[in-house]
Amino acid sequence: MEASMTKRAALKRQMREGVLDSRQFTEESKVRRLPTHSGWSPHPSNDDRDQAYLKTLKPKSDGQAELMEAIDHHNLVMALGPAGTGKTYLAVAKAVEALEAGKVGRIVLSRPAVEAGESIGFLPGDMEDKLAPYLRPLYDALSDRLSMKRVKALMAEGLIEIAPVGYMRGRTLNNAFIVVDEAQNCTYVQLKMLLTRLGWHSTMVVTGDPQQSDLLPGISGLSDISARLEAVPEIAVVRLAERDIVRHPLVASMIGVL
Repeated sequence: MEASMTKRAALKRQMREGVLDSRQFTEESKVRRLPTHSGWSPHPSNDDRDQAYLKTLKPKSDGQAELMEAIDHHNLVMALGPAGTGKTYLAVAKAVEALEAGKVGRIVLSRPAVEAGESIGFLPGDMEDKLAPYLRPLYDALSDRLSMKRVKALMAEGLIEIAPVGYMRGRTLNNAFIVVDEAQNCTYVQLKMLLTRLGWHSTMVVTGDPQQSDLLPGISGLSDISARLEAVPEIAVVRLAERDIVRHPLVASMIGVL
């Protein structure tokens, strides 16, 4: 009984994988080659489905589509909007896309080390350890587009650099994709300094929510600088709205009343 079941299972496998060819076997080895006449190929181009590991980047709202198009066609983009609109994620995803395509030589991610209204005191460790809590959102966005192993390898090679705003003075960033996150926590002078770091063959995306600054009232320079740069044709200022929020629906509801 058991032998007959084994034979039936083998017959089904043969019908599924192809006709058994006795020439594929030798006396020394019982390894059978995979059939090549079935038309199947491991190459992803033969599969029309969107595979999860391909990480296809698609806009989920009209505002996100406008932002992605602006990044593709402008060297400097200001992305303003409430929380949950995907500003940081899209900027980092576009940076990874440009690096993988060879359009830029490195990615530079910058963020102000400003606490959200509560002092957490002194942090132990070296500079990277102290800055890690502030830069965690950028690590999360990177690891979602690349494996953490590859992120660490690219950082070790210097192809991905994560730096606080305070260490950007005096630099010229050529052949790079720069993302300035949480720009609402930068002063006018800091943003002016950051924007003037832009070098040749580089793209810079500045993201922030003018309504959620952790600085004292009137200190943030994001709204002022965005309004001034909106008059420059070569610079794109994209303003996302509540309808572009892609987080939990309650986020959009709360922002509408808070």
